[in-house]
Amino acid sequence: MKIVNTLGLAALALVTLTAAAPTAPRVEIKHFAYGPTTLTVPVGATVTWVNEDEEPHTVTATGVFASPGLDYDETFSYQFTTAGRYTYHCALHPRMTGTVVVQ
Repeated sequence: MKIVNTLGLAALALVTLTAAAPTAPRVEIKHFAYGPTTLTVPVGATVTWVNEDEEPHTVTATGVFASPGLDYDETFSYQFTTAGRYTYHCALHPRMTGTVVVQ
């Protein structure tokens, strides 16, 4: 009985640790769109964009940050150190837009 209780507690601890792990803010680029279109993060957060399209894309917030062209499965990350609203676009496909709200 003692072994079963110990295993049960170990399993519960593992589930608790796994559930507590935060997910890093991420924006997916696919079907010529950023998703989510608007992302809200705390000051100091690092957001990572990943291109899941076969076409290259960029992540550009004029005067703030600009990624190089990202091919399939490539990423770009930026740390937001100041609160505000950051609108960005793809320099290759200007109709693609997104917003990061930093609080």
